Amino acid sequence: MPTTRNVTRPSPGAAPYSGAMPILALVATRADDSVKTAVEELDDAELPDGDVLVEVQWSAVNYKDAMVTLPGNRVARRSPLVPGIDLAGRVLESTDPALPPGTPVVVHGYDLGVAQHGGFATKARVPASWVVPLPDGLTTRRAAAIGTAGFTAVLSVDRLDRAGVRPGDGQVLVTGASGGVGSMAVAALAHQGYEVVASTGKEGEHDYLRELGASEVVGRDGVADAGRVLAGERWAGAVDCVGGDTLAAVLRSLRYGGAVAASGLTAGPALETTVYPFIVRGVSLLGVDSVQTPIDERRRVWATIDEMLPGPAVDATVAKEVGLHDLRGVLDDMLAARVRGRVLVRPATR
Repeated sequence: MPTTRNVTRPSPGAAPYSGAMPILALVATRADDSVKTAVEELDDAELPDGDVLVEVQWSAVNYKDAMVTLPGNRVARRSPLVPGIDLAGRVLESTDPALPPGTPVVVHGYDLGVAQHGGFATKARVPASWVVPLPDGLTTRRAAAIGTAGFTAVLSVDRLDRAGVRPGDGQVLVTGASGGVGSMAVAALAHQGYEVVASTGKEGEHDYLRELGASEVVGRDGVADAGRVLAGERWAGAVDCVGGDTLAAVLRSLRYGGAVAASGLTAGPALETTVYPFIVRGVSLLGVDSVQTPIDERRRVWATIDEMLPGPAVDATVAKEVGLHDLRGVLDDMLAARVRGRVLVRPATR
């Protein structure tokens, strides 16, 4: 990983927060066997307790945000709820001297957008222990474009590096490569010098993935030989964003001493495999959790994240920008797998 950079400090003349403007937010409310969403006006008193009040300049749409809108989902732990597991903006009020007003910050993970109001609003109040000051030169828009997806991707690359997978060792596979985490992982690995093979079930995304740095793009059936206890040794490492049978196939086809960093379960939570990859080839299965990552490690990763993910590659993953009133359609598209890369949300846009 690159060396840590300085975080951005606000100008001494940052204007004090007046608290006069109402909060505009997308609110999801359980109603019998359905979940209703509507853009509503809230006031500061309706925000949860916390040390830091943030003006949300940008958020982004993640699959977890879309799941919040499904009846009977187990993601949302309160109702009503403002979804949005990512947010980036500037501090308006703070009781933490390390996070004075005017500081540009990013917040994601923990209970944001699932048990506590999240980023689909013009303001959010959060604990200081969730807040990451942005490094010099990283804008709030780009931080939102990186968000949970980019953080998870970089954390996955970090895990592979710590497991001994190096550029030059051979091909590294990324599954679910056209999604948010997958596309960021392709960009991050390619930028670090790895030979990246991107796997996607969407034929129309091949050129996009090559533009991000993939040297080869394969379909889902190009991951491993089906039905074999051990397949031929192919991958030096992998970032798996899919889980299920795909992850099992990746494990069967890792080279001796290889590793897979797994963070996804869109193909299901079950993993049917054998011990052979582990005891015959000495491979490693590395779980990547971006939700409860300790704040010190989170800040360490963010301090170098724009060096791991070059700006043009991050910008290339942004499919579009929307306001709160357009969000419901985007969330439906996310559930139907019609979204490529990142959709940014600008809450203040009417």
